[in-house]
Amino acid sequence: MLENQNQAEVLWPRLVANKLFRKPSGSHAFVADFPAVGGAAEEFDGCSPDADASRGIKRPRPQQRNKALKYRLFASTWNVGGVAPPDDLDLSDWLDTRNAAYDIYVLGFQEVVPLRARNVLGADKNRIGMRWNELVRAALNRSSPSPSPPGSHATSGGGEKQKVHPVRDGLGELQSRDFRCVVSKQMVGILLTVWVRGDLRRFVRRPSVSCVGCGVMGCLGNKGAVSVRFWLRDTSFCFVCCHLASGGREGDEAHRNADATEILSRTSFPRRHSSSPSSSSSSSSLASPEKILDHDRVILLGDLNYRISLPEAKTRLLVERQDWKSLLENDQLRGEVLSQGGAFQGWNEGAIAFSPTYKYHRNSDAYYGCALQAAAKKGDQKLKRRAPAWCDRILWRGAGLKQTRYDRCESRLSDHRPVRAVFAVEVDAPWSLNSLRSFFLSERFDRVKSCPDNLFRREDDDGDKPANSARFAEDI
Repeated sequence: MLENQNQAEVLWPRLVANKLFRKPSGSHAFVADFPAVGGAAEEFDGCSPDADASRGIKRPRPQQRNKALKYRLFASTWNVGGVAPPDDLDLSDWLDTRNAAYDIYVLGFQEVVPLRARNVLGADKNRIGMRWNELVRAALNRSSPSPSPPGSHATSGGGEKQKVHPVRDGLGELQSRDFRCVVSKQMVGILLTVWVRGDLRRFVRRPSVSCVGCGVMGCLGNKGAVSVRFWLRDTSFCFVCCHLASGGREGDEAHRNADATEILSRTSFPRRHSSSPSSSSSSSSLASPEKILDHDRVILLGDLNYRISLPEAKTRLLVERQDWKSLLENDQLRGEVLSQGGAFQGWNEGAIAFSPTYKYHRNSDAYYGCALQAAAKKGDQKLKRRAPAWCDRILWRGAGLKQTRYDRCESRLSDHRPVRAVFAVEVDAPWSLNSLRSFFLSERFDRVKSCPDNLFRREDDDGDKPANSARFAEDI
């Protein structure tokens, strides 16, 4: 124990120096449930460019018209205020696991550890982040009611009926509920973790991470962003978890804008896992984007810390009246999204119809400062006051993303409330012989067989014997 402590004291100045001079210290390493390169590429995507490159195979790839597959993506951000999760914490309500209709989960945390100097300057404490991942895994993979049968309808949060198509494997068997972690990365207090259904993992390729610190001296990780990217089939995804500069004084939004600009400009991903000639030739059709905005589907979430540009007393009054329209007209982030030349021009955000998510007393539904007004009247001017604000937000950009839900969750663990969004996501996938075979082995073909017998009836050479379905599939 003493030896480990001495070793930590020796390495601590080196870690500080690396962070001060923006030298990456394992910044491209991440946690996942299955390997991302090498043999994994062959196992999970045997016909992918990465798999061919690893085997030195130059496979001709004819141009094929892609088909669009639709998935449901759940995204959420939560500033947990440095509170370690209790062992009995149940995340089922937050993750809406009773719905059991999501294919991808993107979860961003801020302040998973207290932002003290030792946590900011020292080695990242991943133990707490791993604990959060364990709780997420337990909630996602907990047994749940059986999915709706094919062709049935499920009601979404907005009351709209949507079709649910359970994904089937080669023999048409429904997959059990099994979510796997594609990538999980922590930088100081920022944690971003992405989960997919177990049967989708073989279509996930080229996961990568990038960390940008914007905190103390413009480079430390108490503020900044963790970004992850990967390909799902033929579509590139990028998810960014941010914790921008705090402060509710006039002009503090400029620091947040500067942080956002730094994140978008400094975040960079490797273009390929391998630099071999075979990799270059076989991966040219799916060259990996290098910057955040180069990806097909991008979601940015986190504690963006933008405030409401109104006096505190008026802000609290409008919150009590639930006058969201007047408050949003003075919301700083909305101005950056909608104004020409704003820091988030070109991004999208859903309609906000929920209370501000910051700042609450812990384990309470009362906003911070309400209970302190009496103390302030008695002359105690040292108490900090925080006007309510929508600090926790989810933005997106790119075609093929449609937001169907945007709300908050009522957890009292920290001084922030989690914010979550649901997206309908279109993913490109090439047509192939396997796709045709899957069609005839799916419930869609089962429904075709229930049609009148003479719909797909034809005669053999003898003129009186109908062809069976397998023969008919081969002819097609």
